[in-house]
Amino acid sequence: MRQQPLRQVISATLLAGTLALGNVHAAELDLATATIADLETAMNRGKLTSAKLVSLYMKRIEAYDKKGPNINAVILLNPNALAEAKALDRERKTKGPRSPLHGIPIVLKDNYNTFDMPTTAGSQLLAGSVPPADAFVVAKLRAAGAIILAKTNLSEFAGCCSAPGIAAVPNGFSSAGGQTRNPHDLTKGPSGSSGGSGAAIAAAFAQFGLGTDTGGSIRGPSSANGIAGLKPTRGLLSRAGIVPLALSFDTGGPMARNVSDIAAALGAMTGVDPADSATAASAGHSSTDYTQYLKVGSLKGARIGVARDFFKQNAETDRVMERSIAQLKALGATVVDPVNYPDYVLQARQPLLTLVVNSEFKTQIAEYLATLRPGYPRTLAELVAKASDPATGYRSPEKRDGMRNTDAIALDANDPLFITARDKGLALVRENVLDLFGKYQLDALVYPTSPRPPTPITPPPVGTPPLGGSATGIANITGFPDLIVPAGMTDDGLPVTISFFGPAWSEPKLLGYGYDFEQATKARVLPKFTPALPSDVFKN
Repeated sequence: MRQQPLRQVISATLLAGTLALGNVHAAELDLATATIADLETAMNRGKLTSAKLVSLYMKRIEAYDKKGPNINAVILLNPNALAEAKALDRERKTKGPRSPLHGIPIVLKDNYNTFDMPTTAGSQLLAGSVPPADAFVVAKLRAAGAIILAKTNLSEFAGCCSAPGIAAVPNGFSSAGGQTRNPHDLTKGPSGSSGGSGAAIAAAFAQFGLGTDTGGSIRGPSSANGIAGLKPTRGLLSRAGIVPLALSFDTGGPMARNVSDIAAALGAMTGVDPADSATAASAGHSSTDYTQYLKVGSLKGARIGVARDFFKQNAETDRVMERSIAQLKALGATVVDPVNYPDYVLQARQPLLTLVVNSEFKTQIAEYLATLRPGYPRTLAELVAKASDPATGYRSPEKRDGMRNTDAIALDANDPLFITARDKGLALVRENVLDLFGKYQLDALVYPTSPRPPTPITPPPVGTPPLGGSATGIANITGFPDLIVPAGMTDDGLPVTISFFGPAWSEPKLLGYGYDFEQATKARVLPKFTPALPSDVFKN
């Protein structure tokens, strides 16, 4: 029997609603709650167009990004977004959808290369820099039919170069994009470094976004803004074409308002990339369709450990987490509580991250800068020199001082201490964490993604003792995946999220657990400073 063309199969599947995980059969769709599957089904039924969807999101950006609450999550709007949407609408009519992402508007953290728009990494020192080609995952998303609606603000150079004794950059500020605000509380920051993507998705400026994560930079903003996010297994997604911070830890990943959109986005981006050797390990471990793992009942029988080392830093966060743990039990999970990390892991995680990040950034940022057209700095020292030149009018003295410090203290790539930390220290932490999963026979660990609610934009004074740490860096050191899911709100209206942390390549399980929890709790809320517009609800 003759097989149907792939586009027809995709179209028929979407029309049948077998990928729909939300409210596709409702009489109306709400932009803030609709999933990708909802939108695709509506478009295939002729009830919605990509052009209309782009326009609806643009209305929200117009109302809330530079006006009203002035969230300021967007660095650059794509001037061709509407034209691209119309072209994809015509293509859908004549050929059918390319994929389950056909015509879906997204945002990119502005450290992802785009061949047709500047990529600044949040730095005015790279203003106007248009890279020669898309990042690997960006090209994959475009090929799937996704529309880049905007580039979003970030902590400059993904948050590099802070140090004790040096004033911290304001929470959510970059010299290129200015100050991004948290849409739940305008006095709070969006967290870093993917704060622009986090704020934009929470405020419903696009359907999903991409962030990057080196020590918690997808998970912190997901938590602070009350959305879902995934730091995938290192090597599952290519980093080629992303401005590096430290490739021993770096990964990109999706951020969205629901777990099903995380799954849909993830599957479109996987694949071995010759330009990123880490992706070779993903062969045989990746999928192009993670939505198949989204099943109610996934938590039943799962062994879930509670990482108690990261509680007792905020009473309201703990209250939401205790309620979440009770929900896991109610959903049939076997909860192992407490589970404590070995002291070595707790003591070593931050020093290892700091040493390796400083050293790798100095080398790897120079490698990235070498790919840019003439006229831009070529080394970290040249970035510092340009930032220090009064003629530049550089807007972030704290970042300038941090970069100068990193340039001075970073170990060379052949320094024995750096090599030992990278090759021995990281492996030791990884083995300790794997032993923990084995000892308790765990499928996943849960912990509060951030042990405290979102923090103020203004950083504490220099010399203020550091607050208790988060567990996020453990996922970067080990390279293991970490899924973030909204868990509830504090009494004063700030979001709390729960992290599902598992061994390498456990994304299918984690997405199933997160989806099951999400469907039972429905904890995410639209931020109060970016409420619904009349146009957000439309006929399906």
